[in-house]
Amino acid sequence: MARPLRFQYPGAVYHVMARGDGGDSVFETDDDRKAFLSRLGEVCESHGWRIHAWVLMSNHFHLLLETPQANLVTGMKWLLGTFSQGWNRARRRRGHVFQGRYKSVPVSGSDSDPYYFRMVADYIHLNPARAGLAGGKRGLLTGYSWSSLGAYDKGRGSDWLVFDRVLRAFELSRDGRGRRAYVAWLEARAASDGGAIDAEATKALKRGWYLGKESFKDRLLKLLEKPVARTRSGGAARGEGPARDRGEKEAGRLLAEGIRELGLPGDRKGLEGLKKSDPRKVKLAALLRTHTTVSNEWIAKNLAMGHPGSVSRLVAFCRSDRGLAAEVKSLAERLIREN
Repeated sequence: MARPLRFQYPGAVYHVMARGDGGDSVFETDDDRKAFLSRLGEVCESHGWRIHAWVLMSNHFHLLLETPQANLVTGMKWLLGTFSQGWNRARRRRGHVFQGRYKSVPVSGSDSDPYYFRMVADYIHLNPARAGLAGGKRGLLTGYSWSSLGAYDKGRGSDWLVFDRVLRAFELSRDGRGRRAYVAWLEARAASDGGAIDAEATKALKRGWYLGKESFKDRLLKLLEKPVARTRSGGAARGEGPARDRGEKEAGRLLAEGIRELGLPGDRKGLEGLKKSDPRKVKLAALLRTHTTVSNEWIAKNLAMGHPGSVSRLVAFCRSDRGLAAEVKSLAERLIREN
């Protein structure tokens, strides 16, 4: 059976889920959960993603994810790949961490048809109740630490978590009153029926490849009808449809401007004459890894930093060093342009 296509287009909303290989636990410790959320934050920053709801269970996760640019595939590849590498490294093992392909179901995010958006947000936030971990006799649903609902309750969370769209979908005020009303609604559902999903929502979730009305399905299918454009390398790409977004154009701009800003040589020979671990190279590499989708191979080649593994190691060191991390942030503020 052919793999289902990944629908990618600017402004897309998805219900994304991935399960541990063989159903095994992925988030065994709080360190695993923190590592995943840290990686999620990094990919949100580099890809411009917005998260409207999330939950981490022991052997799977759910995201209600919005991609202002058509870049789901590259972002998920990076997110799952880097998390899996760290997870395996911590356990001195190899092999798959997640089972098969992650699931990404396009969700209608239209303000005129908010039902499916609300349904996915509720489904995600009520996961701990359905699993018997929180809600009702087991305490408050917000007492489950590894869900975005606690942030809705407190009114503060990670920069990449967005409250407004969920509140708007429920026609709630986008302030403390609206947030509290939303949390109270979910607490009542968790206490009364264990977070069960009604028959209509269950049917829609089981349908599989999209969540929306027939008009939304027709829009997705039309993406497949777009003409295939030829790339410079002779390959094919589909405009708004199942697309590839490598971010090399923006990376090239940041590379050139970063070289000038940091006083690095502008020619290949000059870069090769510097140490692979030159702090200026490392800071620029960290900026490129955080704010674009290019690979370690691309960075290693264009900054003359040797093996891609060295780039990964040096960028990790840069991020762990508060002084260097602050300098990278300052550099980004000078070079990153808002679209």
